[in-house]
Amino acid sequence: MADEVRSFQPRSEGVAPRICYSRSKFDPAALKPALSSAAFILLLILLTPNMHGQMTRNEMSLWVGGSLDSEPPLAHDLSPELKKKDVAHAIQKVGDWQLKTAQPGFSQDWTFATLYIGYMSVPDATNGKAYKEAMRETGKKFHWELGPRLDHADDEAVGQTYLELYRAYHDPAMIVPTKARLDAVMKLPDTPDKPLWWWCDALFMAPSLFARMSRETGDKAYLDFMDHEWWITSQQLYSPEDHLFFRDSSFFKSREANGSRVFWSRGNGWVFAGLARVLSEMPADYPSRSRYVEQFRELAEKLATLQGADGLWRAGLLDESAYKLPENSGSSFSTYGFAYGINSGILDRGKYEPVVAKAWKGLLGHIYEDGRFGSIQPVGAAPGAFGPSSSYVFGTGAFLLAGSEVYRLAR
Repeated sequence: MADEVRSFQPRSEGVAPRICYSRSKFDPAALKPALSSAAFILLLILLTPNMHGQMTRNEMSLWVGGSLDSEPPLAHDLSPELKKKDVAHAIQKVGDWQLKTAQPGFSQDWTFATLYIGYMSVPDATNGKAYKEAMRETGKKFHWELGPRLDHADDEAVGQTYLELYRAYHDPAMIVPTKARLDAVMKLPDTPDKPLWWWCDALFMAPSLFARMSRETGDKAYLDFMDHEWWITSQQLYSPEDHLFFRDSSFFKSREANGSRVFWSRGNGWVFAGLARVLSEMPADYPSRSRYVEQFRELAEKLATLQGADGLWRAGLLDESAYKLPENSGSSFSTYGFAYGINSGILDRGKYEPVVAKAWKGLLGHIYEDGRFGSIQPVGAAPGAFGPSSSYVFGTGAFLLAGSEVYRLAR
């Protein structure tokens, strides 16, 4: 696979890079056929610290996801028609399965925070009320607290769900800890050469939380802070000539097997979806709103040209031939972004609805009979290998986001 020839190590979503030993030193994948999925994951954790030592305990949790030893049958009761009843059925099939299988392991980690965001987006007519109630019980369980790291966007992502619940229930307890955290973050030293949001994934995790807090409190300072930090990160990571985001600065000189630059599908999906969620909260007359709209349209234009024949996007956006399977977390985020753009009037429906229809059909082709959603790359930071049954909660969250916007677009 292409990621095996690079000199850097794919690492977890919010962790800085480090050099690793060549895979020829020790390749635990060779042992996988003789082990169960759980035993294989445990072996990796115990014997290959340079591969997993930088991942948090939450990211390594078996509740977050994994692959099956054998591929189950695919669903046969789904229709790709853009009709509300058909879209609703797909959303609930996947949503119900994930809630049943993952709820015992829920945490405040970004992996689950992304799933919660997906559940909160589901329309009430599509089991959304039940999902929102499950999210309210989850918030109570965590006492509305965020993750432990003060300056880390991953640990703020869960606050997006708290604020959406506050919008529905108006219980101050739901946002007091989040407001205190954001107030503290805004007092951190502003160091331009060390961006607060130094990796592109952070643009999904934190910015819309600040935008939501601004809207709920009426305090423009939260939105202004977000705006300031967004463009620091964009200045560093956005490639104006490619109209894509590097995952972080360690990728500036990295190349795919075909010699192209490395632009990660999920990374750009994080940004595309993050832009959509910021725009959905930002006032129409905010001074720099047009810059966000312009960047959103540029990403949409580029991503549309990179859509695969199956309607989906590969893990490495500029070297499709290097990746056998589509990567469905990035593909779902992209589908969400396109559908949001159409629904909000930012993107032309005639031009982009075929992109959404093709992508939605492609995503449905990776749902199994029980509702499992597959072909999702595990926790990482660069294009990598995975199997067809690979399923992770953040990918399901992305699918629920996509499905919810497709539902609003459907007839």
